[in-house]
Amino acid sequence: MRLVGRQLLDDFAAQHAEIRGPLNAWIAEVEEAEWRGPADVKARFPSASFIADNRIVFNIKGNKFRIETKVSYEVTVVLAIRIGTHAEYSKWK
Repeated sequence: MRLVGRQLLDDFAAQHAEIRGPLNAWIAEVEEAEWRGPADVKARFPSASFIADNRIVFNIKGNKFRIETKVSYEVTVVLAIRIGTHAEYSKWK
């Protein structure tokens, strides 16, 4: 998969040192993935939450951080929409 929105993730990691390792691991897995549909994502990330319009929320570093993405399986792109702490996530609309 091609990850779009990497700068957003890098900027967040620059402010939250504890997420750097887990975030880099997640990025590496996403970029190596060949997801054909939601079942492929769920097989690797069982705690991922699927919401409308091909959006997926991934838990990073346990449940401490969340990344909201939009996935296009047809063109093999994962778009990072936003990233935040669990507390910030609970305020997302």
